[in-house]
Amino acid sequence: MPEGPEGDEPDGRRGAGADGAGERRGAEATPDEPAEAAARQVSRIVLLDPDDRILLLHGFEPARPAETWWFTPGGGLEGTESHEEAAHRELAEETGITGAVLGPVLWKRRCSFPFDGRRWEQDEWYYLGRTERTATDTGGQTDLERRSVSGLRWWTSQELSASHETVYPTRLAELLRTLLVDGPPSAPVLLETQRV
Repeated sequence: MPEGPEGDEPDGRRGAGADGAGERRGAEATPDEPAEAAARQVSRIVLLDPDDRILLLHGFEPARPAETWWFTPGGGLEGTESHEEAAHRELAEETGITGAVLGPVLWKRRCSFPFDGRRWEQDEWYYLGRTERTATDTGGQTDLERRSVSGLRWWTSQELSASHETVYPTRLAELLRTLLVDGPPSAPVLLETQRV
């Protein structure tokens, strides 16, 4: 399952832990509109520390805890917030890290996957982020996040390349290597659509 909704409740409200990452999923599709109109708008952060390690969260399907994967911090836009505002808010809620410096949008991806009893359709923007802070605090996570995220970890590019664990977006190790060698792309790279 690609990166879960990180705490969204099925109706898009903030749950007991008050996440609400799905308040702004895009307009609900009507019979006359294309399905794309209903995609949840998501901001994610490729957060790098001073040693170029990337921060990933370890998630799992609540009903099947043995199904695990690693993913970047982030989540859905709320209300009228911008992608940048959502990126900062989600990072603070999920990791406790504030004050990260956001760079350009590196990649964009469309994905569809089942999670926590429903199907999610998402348009994801991946921002480059830099931070001096490596200590994390998961106290701001929502109820669903607490039921579906087992931890966080800073990974080197080499560790990520050598891992056999599931990581989203797919090809993240390759994408990270290219980013560290070539720098950010001049325009966001459109990643392959993923449907699970």
